[in-house]
Amino acid sequence: MTPAERAALIQRYREGPDVVAAAVAGASEAELDRRPADGSWSARMVVHHLADSEMTSALRVRRLIAEENVAITGYDEELWSRKVYYDRPLELSLAALRAARLSTAEILERMTDGEWVRPGTHNEIGVYTPEVWLGIYARHAHEHAEQIRRAMGRS
Repeated sequence: MTPAERAALIQRYREGPDVVAAAVAGASEAELDRRPADGSWSARMVVHHLADSEMTSALRVRRLIAEENVAITGYDEELWSRKVYYDRPLELSLAALRAARLSTAEILERMTDGEWVRPGTHNEIGVYTPEVWLGIYARHAHEHAEQIRRAMGRS
Protein backbone atom coordinates (compact mmCIF):
# COMPACT_ATOMS: atom_id res chain seq x y z
CA MET A 1 0.00 0.00 0.00
CA THR A 2 1.42 3.38 -0.94
CA PRO A 3 1.51 6.33 1.45
CA ALA A 4 -1.12 8.07 -0.69
CA GLU A 5 -3.42 5.04 -0.50
CA ARG A 6 -2.96 4.92 3.26
CA ALA A 7 -3.70 8.63 3.57
CA ALA A 8 -6.94 8.21 1.62
CA LEU A 9 -8.00 5.29 3.83
CA ILE A 10 -7.13 7.23 7.00
CA GLN A 11 -9.29 10.10 5.76
CA ARG A 12 -12.16 7.70 5.09
CA TYR A 13 -11.61 6.20 8.54
CA ARG A 14 -11.80 9.69 10.10
CA GLU A 15 -15.10 10.38 8.28
CA GLY A 16 -16.83 7.29 9.68
CA PRO A 17 -18.38 8.86 12.80
CA ASP A 18 -19.88 11.72 10.75
CA VAL A 19 -21.35 9.26 8.25
CA VAL A 20 -22.96 7.25 11.06
CA ALA A 21 -24.23 10.37 12.85
CA ALA A 22 -25.79 11.59 9.59
CA ALA A 23 -27.47 8.22 9.09
CA VAL A 24 -29.29 8.47 12.44
CA ALA A 25 -29.87 12.24 12.41
CA GLY A 26 -33.48 13.12 13.08
CA ALA A 27 -34.53 9.51 13.59
CA SER A 28 -37.43 8.80 15.90
CA GLU A 29 -37.17 6.18 18.63
CA ALA A 30 -39.46 3.97 16.53
CA GLU A 31 -37.16 4.29 13.51
CA LEU A 32 -34.10 3.50 15.62
CA ASP A 33 -35.76 0.37 16.99
CA ARG A 34 -37.32 -0.87 13.74
CA ARG A 35 -36.07 -4.38 12.97
CA PRO A 36 -35.98 -5.35 9.28
CA ALA A 37 -38.25 -8.20 8.21
CA ASP A 38 -35.26 -10.52 7.95
CA GLY A 39 -34.63 -10.09 11.69
CA SER A 40 -31.33 -8.25 11.28
CA TRP A 41 -30.25 -5.52 13.68
CA SER A 42 -32.10 -2.28 14.25
CA ALA A 43 -30.29 1.02 13.65
CA ARG A 44 -29.83 1.39 17.43
CA MET A 45 -28.19 -2.03 17.63
CA VAL A 46 -25.87 -1.21 14.74
CA VAL A 47 -24.70 1.98 16.47
CA HIS A 48 -23.92 0.06 19.66
CA HIS A 49 -22.10 -2.58 17.62
CA LEU A 50 -20.02 0.14 15.99
CA ALA A 51 -19.02 1.57 19.37
CA ASP A 52 -18.03 -1.85 20.68
CA SER A 53 -16.24 -2.75 17.47
CA GLU A 54 -14.33 0.53 17.32
CA MET A 55 -13.18 0.33 20.92
CA THR A 56 -12.03 -3.23 20.27
CA SER A 57 -10.35 -2.33 16.99
CA ALA A 58 -8.54 0.63 18.55
CA LEU A 59 -6.86 -1.77 20.96
CA ARG A 60 -6.08 -4.24 18.18
CA VAL A 61 -4.10 -1.76 16.11
CA ARG A 62 -2.25 -0.51 19.18
CA ARG A 63 -1.27 -4.08 20.01
CA LEU A 64 -0.11 -4.67 16.43
CA ILE A 65 2.17 -1.63 16.70
CA ALA A 66 3.52 -2.26 20.19
CA GLU A 67 3.73 -6.04 20.63
CA GLU A 68 5.51 -8.84 18.80
CA ASN A 69 3.57 -11.62 17.05
CA VAL A 70 0.22 -10.50 18.44
CA ALA A 71 -2.65 -13.00 18.50
CA ILE A 72 -5.90 -11.14 17.77
CA THR A 73 -9.17 -12.91 18.45
CA GLY A 74 -12.58 -12.12 17.10
CA TYR A 75 -15.66 -11.87 19.28
CA ASP A 76 -19.22 -13.08 18.97
CA GLU A 77 -21.04 -9.97 17.73
CA GLU A 78 -24.47 -11.58 18.00
CA LEU A 79 -23.80 -12.55 21.61
CA TRP A 80 -22.68 -9.02 22.42
CA SER A 81 -25.85 -7.64 20.80
CA ARG A 82 -27.92 -9.75 23.20
CA LYS A 83 -25.79 -9.40 26.35
CA VAL A 84 -24.40 -5.84 26.28
CA TYR A 85 -27.71 -3.96 26.39
CA TYR A 86 -28.05 -2.81 22.80
CA ASP A 87 -31.40 -1.20 23.68
CA ARG A 88 -29.82 1.75 25.52
CA PRO A 89 -29.67 5.36 24.26
CA LEU A 90 -27.30 6.05 21.35
CA GLU A 91 -25.51 9.22 22.37
CA LEU A 92 -22.66 7.69 24.36
CA SER A 93 -22.05 5.00 21.77
CA LEU A 94 -21.84 7.66 19.06
CA ALA A 95 -19.35 9.53 21.27
CA ALA A 96 -17.33 6.35 21.89
CA LEU A 97 -17.19 5.68 18.15
CA ARG A 98 -15.97 9.22 17.51
CA ALA A 99 -13.39 9.17 20.32
CA ALA A 100 -11.98 5.78 19.32
CA ARG A 101 -11.69 6.86 15.68
CA LEU A 102 -10.16 10.28 16.29
CA SER A 103 -7.62 9.13 18.87
CA THR A 104 -6.61 6.21 16.66
CA ALA A 105 -6.36 8.40 13.54
CA GLU A 106 -3.74 10.50 15.32
CA ILE A 107 -1.66 7.35 15.79
CA LEU A 108 -2.20 6.18 12.21
CA GLU A 109 -0.92 9.47 10.84
CA ARG A 110 2.38 9.05 12.73
CA MET A 111 3.12 5.45 11.83
CA THR A 112 6.26 4.48 9.95
CA ASP A 113 6.35 2.25 6.88
CA GLY A 114 7.72 -0.54 9.07
CA GLU A 115 4.89 -0.25 11.57
CA TRP A 116 2.28 -0.60 8.84
CA VAL A 117 3.48 -4.10 7.98
CA ARG A 118 4.08 -5.50 11.49
CA PRO A 119 2.40 -8.91 11.44
CA GLY A 120 0.06 -10.42 13.93
CA THR A 121 -2.40 -13.26 13.51
CA HIS A 122 -6.17 -12.93 13.62
CA ASN A 123 -7.94 -16.18 14.46
CA GLU A 124 -10.55 -15.61 11.71
CA ILE A 125 -8.48 -13.81 9.04
CA GLY A 126 -4.94 -15.12 9.39
CA VAL A 127 -2.04 -12.69 8.85
CA TYR A 128 -3.17 -9.37 10.27
CA THR A 129 -1.13 -6.19 9.86
CA PRO A 130 -2.07 -2.58 10.51
CA GLU A 131 -2.53 -2.23 6.73
CA VAL A 132 -5.03 -5.11 6.72
CA TRP A 133 -6.70 -3.56 9.77
CA LEU A 134 -6.99 -0.16 8.05
CA GLY A 135 -8.50 -1.71 4.93
CA ILE A 136 -11.24 -3.24 7.07
CA TYR A 137 -11.98 -0.30 9.35
CA ALA A 138 -11.78 2.44 6.73
CA ARG A 139 -15.00 1.00 5.27
CA HIS A 140 -16.60 -0.44 8.42
CA ALA A 141 -18.58 2.60 9.58
CA HIS A 142 -19.62 3.49 6.03
CA GLU A 143 -20.99 -0.01 5.42
CA HIS A 144 -22.86 0.04 8.71
CA ALA A 145 -24.25 3.52 7.99
CA GLU A 146 -25.89 2.01 4.92
CA GLN A 147 -27.22 -0.85 7.09
CA ILE A 148 -28.64 1.77 9.47
CA ARG A 149 -30.45 3.55 6.63
CA ARG A 150 -31.87 0.24 5.37
CA ALA A 151 -33.01 -0.77 8.88
CA MET A 152 -34.90 2.51 9.22
CA GLY A 153 -36.36 2.22 5.73
CA ARG A 154 -34.39 5.23 4.47
CA SER A 155 -32.56 3.66 1.55
